[in-house]
Amino acid sequence: MKAPAQIETTRLRLLRPAAADAALIFERYASDPDVTKFLGWPRHKSVADTQAFVQFSAGEWERWPAGPYLISARSDGRLLGGTGLGFDGPQQAATGYVLAKDAWGMGYATEALGAVVEVARQIGVARLYALCHPQHRASWRVLEKCGFVRDGSWTTPVEFPNLAPGVQQEALCYAVAFEM
Repeated sequence: MKAPAQIETTRLRLLRPAAADAALIFERYASDPDVTKFLGWPRHKSVADTQAFVQFSAGEWERWPAGPYLISARSDGRLLGGTGLGFDGPQQAATGYVLAKDAWGMGYATEALGAVVEVARQIGVARLYALCHPQHRASWRVLEKCGFVRDGSWTTPVEFPNLAPGVQQEALCYAVAFEM
């Protein structure tokens, strides 16, 4: 079952990225050092990096039941950030979110992630997880509000390329399991 290409919540619209979105994604959040600090992907240095992400997104949507979404405000269409699903297999996916600085602290991450959790449930994901840097407490809270529980068995170090390129670090894993 395929996820919808567009999801609407009370305040947000989640849409598949399109080629025309690359420059705005780059400008709004993908190139911002503060925004990308705790992310698992490297900050974009050029619009070409963002264009590559949009192409990657299209491939994910072709290969799997879902992929990345852009988060926009329903009220004015302003691009706020991104979220989505990244599949490890047919029944397990990772998720996360990123918001432009001017969208922080307004509950958008919780609202967007809640919608992604519901889509994951609807398309048959059995386990949804998210990795989080131990110092990023705001993300812990968002994950917990959306029903994720810390997976204490996770011990695999990961790279946070915008903090320490090439260095493997501790990460927290939060997960939610759905009854099949």
